[in-house]
Formats: sequence, C-alpha cells, structure tokens
Amino acid sequence: MKRLSSLLTGVSAVALFAMMVLTFADVFARKFLPNSITGAVELTELMMMVMIYFALPLASIAGEHIVFDLLDRVVPQAVLRWQHRLSHALTALIFGGAAWLVWSRAMRTLAQGDQTSALEIKIAPYQYMAAVMLALTALMHAWLAWRAVAGLKEPAA
Repeated sequence: MKRLSSLLTGVSAVALFAMMVLTFADVFARKFLPNSITGAVELTELMMMVMIYFALPLASIAGEHIVFDLLDRVVPQAVLRWQHRLSHALTALIFGGAAWLVWSRAMRTLAQGDQTSALEIKIAPYQYMAAVMLALTALMHAWLAWRAVAGLKEPAA
C-alpha cells in the first residue's frame, strides 16, 4: 500500500509542479514577451485532471473526504459502525459506476478521435486514466468496507 501511495503522491506532485511552472512561464511570457504560451490552458487543464484523479484514491484511503459527523456523539457506537460500513460500500459502488461511465465515454472519445483544439492532444488517454483512478478509488472504499466488516481499524494516513 505504501508503494502505491508513493506513486500516486509522486504523480500528483509532479503534475502540480508542472502546472505551477507552466503558469509562471505563461504569465511571464504574456507580460514581458510578445505573447503567451500556445496551448497553456489546455496543458493546465490536462495536468489538473492528472493531479486530481491521482490524488482521489489518496484522499479516500486517508479518510480526507468531507464527513458529516454532527450526530456522532449521540448515535450509538453499533449504529456508527454499521453506518461506516454502509457508507464505504455505497461509496465504492458510486465510484465504480463513475469509473464505468468515464470508461464508456473514453471509448466513444477514442472512436471519434477527439483532441484538444490548439495542441491537438488526444483526449481519450486522459479519460481512460480518470476511469482507472476512479476504479482504484472504488477498490479503496471496498477495501475500507471490508476492513470495517472484519472489525479492523482504519489504516493510518
């Protein structure tokens, strides 16, 4: 799990750093040179997609999603345990469904040959990457649901 976490963190960090460098260079070129970098917006969008989708499984495994816990103090522990199991299982199903939808969209995009307008970068590989990361996030939640059913503690972030 540590290696996977390191890989996901590394890819997200590289994408974020590349966005920062590109944005700096684009602003510099716009202010001090005749024009900005062609396709900078497209590249930023694609790098943002990589960063977000690679970070999504990390947020899931670390339990960093938004949680409504206002009633946790008054709800019995047994109910909380079942609620935890159910929420992870439902979240796994939702992310799995999202992965299937995005994968289907990627197949259509590949068949149509869609690409970005300025740099003509194929879009389908990025959609496939998003589908795989959504599926990985679904697996993370399924694993967390299984751990909750087995009575194991949440993994440390």
